[in-house]
Amino acid sequence: MAPAVEAATIGIGATVHQAANLPFERIVAEFVRWREVPDDARSPAPSWWWGPAFEVLGLQDPMPAEWCASLGLPGDATYSEGAGVFLKSLAGQTSPPWPDHFPRKPEHPNPD
Repeated sequence: MAPAVEAATIGIGATVHQAANLPFERIVAEFVRWREVPDDARSPAPSWWWGPAFEVLGLQDPMPAEWCASLGLPGDATYSEGAGVFLKSLAGQTSPPWPDHFPRKPEHPNPD
């Protein structure tokens, strides 16, 4: 008899584990704060979003409806689709912001 393989190992039928859910919940909240900043004042997307996004990439479990709305996705969107929002926001960036430059670009004083 072949050994059993856990679903999470191969990504089929896997459910979101709390260890991945908490960081993803945090970046959803950060995404909301980041999007509230006007485009011209908004910092680049932070590189610390990569890890939590990749943790849930491929998971087909539905996200909470509130998170879907926060990410601009339909109410039945999956964690994988949510991860795509973060990965898209990071694509093409060449320099992430410093943590203290998030969610807004630093204001430089106007020299007189």
